[in-house]
Amino acid sequence: MAFDDLLAANRTYADDFHHGGFDGIARAGVAMVTCMDSRIDPLRMIGLEAGDAKILRNPGGRVTDQVLVAVVLGVTLLQVRRVLVVQHTRCAMASAPEEELQARVGTATGTDASWMTLGAITDQEATIRADVHKIESHPLVPDDLEVGGFVYDVDTGLLRPVV
Repeated sequence: MAFDDLLAANRTYADDFHHGGFDGIARAGVAMVTCMDSRIDPLRMIGLEAGDAKILRNPGGRVTDQVLVAVVLGVTLLQVRRVLVVQHTRCAMASAPEEELQARVGTATGTDASWMTLGAITDQEATIRADVHKIESHPLVPDDLEVGGFVYDVDTGLLRPVV
């Protein structure tokens, strides 16, 4: 079966599982919006562990409508008090304009992808600032929520503040 190796690893993980019964709040009061890139280990890069933070991942680490829903739920129900918006260096979503990324997807699939919005990032710092503003200006987000924008360097492991 295609998932046998992962199910075996899950059984090993479950043998030492100690998060059962946890209520699901963000124990450290943190949420992070970041990219789905596999080089990013969101909890470890900020010194946290499972249960400490809400992690919201998507291509490019963008603040989408669904991310805003998650942030609102986090701050109102799950004790989130700080939100990090984290994009990263050498991100595929920042490597080309929207039309080029759509063409790459179309070529890879053999199907026209020009109808699909992928969310290409043409100016990473401007995008981070705009995404932080989306959170800060949302009517269901409290004024005292701390929101910061960062670029994670996939080659050094360091976060660089943008806003």
